[in-house]
Amino acid sequence: MSAGIIALAAIALLIGGAFAGLLIEGAHDFSGAWAAFDPYLLRVVRFTLWQAVLSTLLSVVPALFVARALSRHPRFLGRAFILQLFAVPLALPAIVAALGILALYGRAGYFAGVFSVIGGGDWPGIYGLSGILVAHVFFNLPLSVRLFLEALQTIPADQWRLASQLGMGARPAFRLIEWPTLRAALPGVAGLVFMLCITSFTIVLTLGGGPAATTLEVGIYQALRFDFDPARAVTLTLLQIALTFAVVLALTRLGANVVGDTNLPVAPRRYLSVNGTETLLNVVLIVLTLLFVAGPMVATVMAGLGADLGRLAGEVAVRQATLTSAVLAFLSALLSVTLSLALTMARRALALNRRTAPKTMLEHATDTGAGFVLVVPPIVVGAGWFLLLRHVGDVFAIAPVMVVTVNAVMAMPFALRAVRPAYDAASERHERLCAQLGIVGWSRLMLVDWPSLRRPLATAFAFAMALSLGDLGVIALFGSDSVQTLPYLLLARMGSYRTQDAAGLALLLGLVCLALIVAAHWLGREKNRDA
Repeated sequence: MSAGIIALAAIALLIGGAFAGLLIEGAHDFSGAWAAFDPYLLRVVRFTLWQAVLSTLLSVVPALFVARALSRHPRFLGRAFILQLFAVPLALPAIVAALGILALYGRAGYFAGVFSVIGGGDWPGIYGLSGILVAHVFFNLPLSVRLFLEALQTIPADQWRLASQLGMGARPAFRLIEWPTLRAALPGVAGLVFMLCITSFTIVLTLGGGPAATTLEVGIYQALRFDFDPARAVTLTLLQIALTFAVVLALTRLGANVVGDTNLPVAPRRYLSVNGTETLLNVVLIVLTLLFVAGPMVATVMAGLGADLGRLAGEVAVRQATLTSAVLAFLSALLSVTLSLALTMARRALALNRRTAPKTMLEHATDTGAGFVLVVPPIVVGAGWFLLLRHVGDVFAIAPVMVVTVNAVMAMPFALRAVRPAYDAASERHERLCAQLGIVGWSRLMLVDWPSLRRPLATAFAFAMALSLGDLGVIALFGSDSVQTLPYLLLARMGSYRTQDAAGLALLLGLVCLALIVAAHWLGREKNRDA
C-alpha cells in the first residue's frame, strides 16, 4: 500500500512541479503573459487545430475502407505480415519516420525527379503542412486500420451466417452489418488520432519548416530555447493543456482507447463471398496503403545504409550519445515498471479491503492516476520544470533526471496495460492461500506473484524502454553538448545539414526501438500462451 502511495506522490510531484513552475512564472510576469495573446499566437492555435483536423480526416476516412477490405478477405497470403507491418509505425521514433519521409519525398528524395516532372519545375520538398500531414497519416492510418479491424472482429458470427444464408450482397452487408459497428467505433478512433496529432511535437519540429507551420508545442520549445521568452512559453503551455484536457475528456466520454491497443486476431472466419470487382478494388486499396506505409521504412533503411556507418560508429559523440540513450532509457523503463507495479498492487489491495463499499478517493487515484499524464504532454511537463528550475540553478545540469522521470511517467499507461491484468489474475488465484499462510510483502511478490509477472513486466519494460529511447520532447528542452541522446544528436545533425550522418543515426535508432517492440510483442504472446 505504501509503495502505491509513494508512486502516486511521485506522479503528483512531477505534474504539480510543472504547474507550479508555470504559475510562478505567470504570476511573476503576468503582463508579459497577457501580452502574448497577439495575432501570432492566434495563428499558432489555428494552425494547431487545422493540421490536427486535416490529419485526422486523412487518417481515419481511408482507414474505414482499408479495414473493411482486410475484413472482407480474412485469409490470403501475406495478410498477417501486413497487419504486423501496420504495427511498425508505433515502434518507430517520430524523428526516424520524419527522416524516412524526407528521404522519400524531400527535395533530394527518391521521388523528387518524378514530382519535378509532374509539377513542371523543381520540386520544393515536403516541408510545411504537407510534410506534417504525410507524417501524421503514416503514423495514424495503420493505427486506425487496426482499431477499426478490431471493431469489425466483434460482429457476432451469427449475423454473418444469416447474411450468407439470405444471399446478402456487399452493399447491404456494409449498410446493415459493418457500418453500424464502424460508426460506433468512429468517434473514439477519430478522437484518439486527433489527440495524437494535436500533441505532435517531433513531426512538426522536423517537418514544419518555419513560423507558418508551428504548433503550440513547437512554439513552447522555440520560446524557451531560442527566444527565451518565458511569458510567451507560459501562455502557450496553458493553451496546450486546455486543448489536450478537452480532447482527453471527450475521449473518456466516448470510451476511446487512449493508448491504442494493437493486438488483433489475424484469421477470422469468413461467411460472405466477394465478387471479382470488389476483390480487385480491395486489392488495389490494400496495396496502395501497404506501399504508403512501407515506403518511408524502406527509404530509412536505404538512406541509412548509404551513410558511412563505420565512421559514425567511431565518432566519440555518437558512442557517447548511444551510451547516454541506453542508460537513460534503461533507468526510465525500470522506474516506469516499478511505479506501475506499485500502483497495481495498491489498487488491488484497496479493492480487496473495500469489498462491497464504494470506492475511496485513494482507490480512484491508483486506478486513474497514471492516465492523468495523458492530459499533460512531455514538452509541457518539461517546460514547467524548465521555468521552475531556472530560478534555482543550471537547468541543463538536471537533464538526465528530467528525461528519466518524465519518460517513465509517460510510459506508465502502456506499462499498466501489460502488468495490471496479470497481477489481478495472479491475486485472484493466490489471495486466499497467501492470507491463510501469512505470506505478505516482498516474500509474496518473489515467491508467489513473480512467476506470473515475469513476462508482463518484461513486456512493459521493453515497451517503456523503446518509448524513452526514441523520445525527443524532454531532451529537446534540457539537452546540451554535455548531455545528448541519439534523437538529440540526430536532430542536431539534421540542423547542420549533415543528412548522411542523420540517416545513419536514424537507421541505428529505428532498429534498436523496433527490436525492443518486437521483444515486447513476443513476450506478450508468450504470456498469453502460458495463461
